[in-house]
Order: sequence, then C-alpha cells, then structure tokens
Amino acid sequence: MRTAVVTGGTGYVAGQLVKLLLAEGWAVHATVRDPHNSKKVQVLTALQQAHPGCLSLFAADLLRDGTFDAAMQGADTVFHVASPFYLPEQIKDPRLELLEPALKGTRNVLGAVNRTASIRKVVITSTIGAMFGDYADVLGMKDHVLTEDQFNRSSTLENNPYHYSKVVAEEEAWRIAKGQSRWRMVAINPGLVLGPALTANSESGSLFLLDELMRGVFFYGVPDFSFATVDVRDVARAHVAAALNDHAQGRYIVAGRTMTRFVEMARIVKRVHKRARLIPAHQLPNALVRLIGPLFGLSQSYIRNHLGIRFTLDNQRSIDELGLRYRPIDETLVAHYKAWQDWRDAGKT
Repeated sequence: MRTAVVTGGTGYVAGQLVKLLLAEGWAVHATVRDPHNSKKVQVLTALQQAHPGCLSLFAADLLRDGTFDAAMQGADTVFHVASPFYLPEQIKDPRLELLEPALKGTRNVLGAVNRTASIRKVVITSTIGAMFGDYADVLGMKDHVLTEDQFNRSSTLENNPYHYSKVVAEEEAWRIAKGQSRWRMVAINPGLVLGPALTANSESGSLFLLDELMRGVFFYGVPDFSFATVDVRDVARAHVAAALNDHAQGRYIVAGRTMTRFVEMARIVKRVHKRARLIPAHQLPNALVRLIGPLFGLSQSYIRNHLGIRFTLDNQRSIDELGLRYRPIDETLVAHYKAWQDWRDAGKT
C-alpha cells in the first residue's frame, strides 16, 4: 500500500483527491488546520468511515514551520494542494491572504519533505495563472497559444495577486526541488476548476463565482469573460497519474484546449436550474461592463486585459503522458449545479 500526504485536505480539489486515492487503495495522511473542527472535516470523517484505517488526519499550518513533519512519517508521496484561491473582488489584503500562505506554505511543506527520507515524489498544485498574468499576455505568445514553458512575469501584488502568489510559490518549489536529488517534483497547472464539491465549506474562488451565478447575482446578464475550465475530478486524476508515472516531469497544463465563455456556462446551468429565470442567457454590452465593473471590484485595467479575450491552451502533454480524457463542460457544470443544489436543500450553504 502506497502512502500519500495531501495538504489542505478539506479543500475543493484536495477533497476529491483524497476520495480518489482511497478508492484506488492508497493510505492517506490529510493535513487540516484543525482536526477537531467537525464542520470543516465532516467530509473527511465520512471518508474515514468508508475506508477504515486508511485515512488519518493531521493538524498543520501553512504558516508554521515543522507542523507538517508528523504527517510525512511513513509516506512516499506528497500532494501539496493547500493554497488559498480568491477572485479579485474577494481580496482585501493580498499579501496576508494569498502571498504568505502560498510562499511560506510551500517552503514549510517542502522543508518537511526534505526532512523525511521516505518521500520520493512530490506533486504540487499550481495554476495556469503561473504561466500568464492577464489574458492579454497570451496574445503576445506564438499563435496566441498558452504553453507550459511560459512563466508569469506581469502579475504583482497589486495586479492579479492570486496569479502572483502562485508563480512565486511555484518557482520557489522548483528552486527547492533542484537543490536535492532524493525526490522528484511535478507541477499540475489547472485552469478554473469546476464540478461537484464534496463539502459546502470550501472557500475556493471558482465555487464563489459559480455560487453567484446560481444564486442569480448575474440575472441581468454576464460580461464577455471566458475561462479555461477543467473538472475537479479530472484535476484529481491528473495528480494521481503524475505520481504514478515515473516519466512524468515538469509542468502540466490541466484544462480544456479551448476556453468557455461565461454566457455559455450560464446557458448550460439554466437548462437544469430549479429557478431557471434567475440565470441569464445573454451577454452584457462591453461598454456597460466597463462602466459598472468597478462597482463589482473589477478595475479598468482588469477589464481591458480580459474582456472579450480568448486563447488556446496546449494541453497535449496531459493527454499523452497523464492519460487524461477531459469531461465535457456540460457534464461538469450539471454535476456542479446538482452538488450545489443538494447542499442548499440540506441547509448547509
């Protein structure tokens, strides 16, 4: 039986990863901030009951060195998933909320890896945002195609702080990995992660965006934004495949090859939503978005560098080397909605 550490076990991606690992016969050490917070760890508790003796919870804090050491004992693989993801309108203090947990967390997790002789493979969860800052950046790349050899050089704490935190953390991870020879590292770089959540308590920015859409916040129409999307279950599969494939190396774009327009996402949800009238089927004029965007936390710079822009992603390595077969966006969004509605019907969101 292989043993894996999964950091941030109560998170959106981490939850599906833990579930998949257990289903495939791994022993899992999941780190959480507080194992005694029954509300936060309820999905992990349920997985413990379904897989007796296979899932252990460990208290660990991204900002505290040494707190991951206990979880590492006896493990051969580490999946470093924990890192906050917020949309621009959610962020108040980008250094405190994003950069410090991402960068210090990476250092603390990989420091524990370096102190644990049994670890041989590390898979980190990054993002395609570590490859570009604004969408407009990709327009300057060859054929407007995003490739895995690109690194984000335009984001700052003031402009796209989430992307900035992730590129800084990923580059630090590569620096640490290259400073030793015992373990190997692979980076998974997903797009906007969608699909069924195992818990209603995740703070993921993608869940925030879809929650707004499904609650009817955009009933008046959606802006001409597009997203590189991927199903959360495909992201979990990519992590496991990267761990098991001895030839996996470098970074992997994990997202569909073409972007999905926000209005297309809304129309898919509208077909299955219990209160379909709340869901828009049309797109707002760009001029109106430029006018009202700042009222919703979107700067004119952000609007200018994202509105109406679409690009292609070169995801071929994830297909050839990780064996991914991406779920259609329709399937992902229907499953996302059904899970969201189930949580609401249960009174948990």
